[in-house]
Amino acid sequence: MNFLKGTKIYSILTGSCPVCHNESMYQVANPYKIGETLKMNERCSHCNTKYKIEPSFFYGAMYVSYAVGIAFAVAAFVITNLVLKQGLLHTFIAIVLTLVVFLPVILRLSRNIWINIFMNYSKEKSLS
Repeated sequence: MNFLKGTKIYSILTGSCPVCHNESMYQVANPYKIGETLKMNERCSHCNTKYKIEPSFFYGAMYVSYAVGIAFAVAAFVITNLVLKQGLLHTFIAIVLTLVVFLPVILRLSRNIWINIFMNYSKEKSLS
């Protein structure tokens, strides 16, 4: 995935610092350690970027989380109902299970998207 380094997609998919892309924003890499899912480092140790720009900064990620959740639900619907030709009950169950299983991933993705809206990659800070 290094070929994407320097793009917002790289930072969003890897959870790396949006400014330098050199380290993870999260204290624990595995999003499925439930108590640690949203624990973030205060600053990037490489470029000193502060992740929480202001108090309650990541409340805005809730709106992004809704959109990401809808995308996962639509994908589950398409796969279950249109590809596998299952009925509505099985499709509904598949959507609910998808959202429950991928909740930690959705939460992190939404935070990654939210912070990347406000911060940009800096090649200078990446090299220093």
